[in-house]
Amino acid sequence: MSLTGLIRSDYRRYRAAGAGSALGVILLTQGFWASTVYRINHHVHRRLRLPGVRQAARILGLLAHKAMEILTGISLPPEVEVGEGLYIGHFGPIIISPEARLGRHCNLSQGVTLGVGGRGDRRGAPVLGNRVYVGAGAILFGRIDVGEDAAIGAGAVVTKPVPPRGVVAGNPARLISEAGSFDFVRFDGMEQDPDRQASQARRALPSAGGEAGSGAD
Repeated sequence: MSLTGLIRSDYRRYRAAGAGSALGVILLTQGFWASTVYRINHHVHRRLRLPGVRQAARILGLLAHKAMEILTGISLPPEVEVGEGLYIGHFGPIIISPEARLGRHCNLSQGVTLGVGGRGDRRGAPVLGNRVYVGAGAILFGRIDVGEDAAIGAGAVVTKPVPPRGVVAGNPARLISEAGSFDFVRFDGMEQDPDRQASQARRALPSAGGEAGSGAD
């Protein structure tokens, strides 16, 4: 997807979530400011090849990134891979490791950290699947996969994989149901999205589960 297409996909998430006007999203939504600066910086980081222009653009991008960190509390480094339709619903702080990966149509709430953890071959950062919801104050770290349509509860501390459609909560995080994030993640065309429809069809009834996260390494 093009740079403008990615920025538009982020913008549309806010409208799908109920934002009243275009100006409200563009002028008053700190999450959209941060994601837009990230999209531009990521584009420069991955695509721009002219040596002199690239260096100047990266310096300007670094300054813009730091300005967003100060202004919004949201840190989205250009190295992060983020799919289309990122939604950051509230004012920061949000800290994302450069090694983290996020799928399409993910939701991040205030106070979220996606950080590096683990030792040796296990060291790394979280990888979020498509349509993942991360609640306020949640901390995810280490080389863990969070499956598509999963939901991370507010304040959860997650250091182990979360299955698709899993709902986890607590410290350490535990699987509390398999209801998924379907009630929390809204985007254009979601009712016709074949991946979402297929995931909904596989959704199990809520049930108690085992541990999905534990303390730090």
